Amino acid sequence: MAKKSKKDENPKVNPDLEGFKMKINSFGEISSSFPIDKINEFLNRNVDDKKLRDRDDIEDVKKSKKKKDEK
Repeated sequence: MAKKSKKDENPKVNPDLEGFKMKINSFGEISSSFPIDKINEFLNRNVDDKKLRDRDDIEDVKKSKKKKDEK
C-alpha cells in the first residue's frame, strides 16, 4: 500500500497566535517565530494556573492587565 501524502495545512489556532511556528534543530534547540515574551503574555492571559488560583496578589495583577487591555 502507498503511504498517504502529508498535507501542508496549518492547524487551527487562536487568532493571537496566527503565524506561530516552532522548530527543533539538530542540536535540540527550540526556535520560534514569536518572541518568548509574547508567548508568555498570551499564556498568562488565557491559561489558568492551578498553583496560583488561591493567591490574592495574582488576581490584582490580572485585574490591572484587563484594565490595560480595555483601553
